[in-house]
Amino acid sequence: MTWWVVMLIILALVGPVAWLLPSSKQKGAVNLRLEARRSGVAMQLARAKWPYWLTPEPPSPCAHYYRERRKGHVDAWAYWQFTPGQWVNQWREPCEDQRLLELIAHLPADVYKVEADHQVVGLFWGERGDSAALQHIAVVLEACA
Repeated sequence: MTWWVVMLIILALVGPVAWLLPSSKQKGAVNLRLEARRSGVAMQLARAKWPYWLTPEPPSPCAHYYRERRKGHVDAWAYWQFTPGQWVNQWREPCEDQRLLELIAHLPADVYKVEADHQVVGLFWGERGDSAALQHIAVVLEACA
């Protein structure tokens, strides 16, 4: 009987420690974020206002990968991925900038938004891809910067 009580106490002490260990999905996200940092892309978790028509609604907060823009850029734009490969603005008008469209057309399906202002260019990503998807994202951000 005392053996069972000792075993129960040990399990009660060790059990909560197992809950603190990161899952394999969390480890994968951390590895992607570290690889992004090494390739010159910054990342932060950010809350964004999503259009009501964007379904399914992206997570909040969402991973925001971004890079500083080079001096001289004064244009600002934002496009949401309505369906995989179809990019629209806030009024659901398709992207007409062919250079930009060629860059963002093959982004992963879980990239929800691509935006730029005079300081940064960034995108909101669901992080369901691998390092190959991250490399493609880094190339797009570099080309748009």
